[in-house]
Amino acid sequence: MQKIQTERLELCHTELSDALFLLELYNTPKWIQYIGDRQIRSVDDARRYIQDHLRPQIEEYSYGNYIVRHQGQAVGVCGLYNREGLEGVDLGFALHPDFEGRGFASEAGQALMSFAWDGLSMDSISAITLEVNVSSKKVLDRLGFQYVRKVKLEKRSQELLLYRAYAKK
Repeated sequence: MQKIQTERLELCHTELSDALFLLELYNTPKWIQYIGDRQIRSVDDARRYIQDHLRPQIEEYSYGNYIVRHQGQAVGVCGLYNREGLEGVDLGFALHPDFEGRGFASEAGQALMSFAWDGLSMDSISAITLEVNVSSKKVLDRLGFQYVRKVKLEKRSQELLLYRAYAKK
């Protein structure tokens, strides 16, 4: 299992043992508003989601969804994702509401970007967010992403803002 360390955080690939945390996180009001309802209503649903949606990408590409931990406690998720209808790899992140406002999303995002540049030799990373998600846009700005254009993904009813960051050569 791959781990990425920062000064305050540890990012680990999502495991079945993370199901209870994902159940709680995926049902927070902000997750549902900004990311979407994954229809995960039980720990068993969360385990199936990990097994059917998160683990296959990790197994195929060696990157995907990471649980973000601070002092051993799960505080959020951050990941590199291959999203249908989006060119390139997408950086996504979300924190449990109890841990927002501490810089964890920026720190985790920067760690994954460094891994993408140095460990995976990626040239660019995309990110998408809703226009109303002000805190997400601020994190993307801090990480050096630049707004590209509005996009509409097939499985999303709302228009999204597309951002991109490039590796410094």
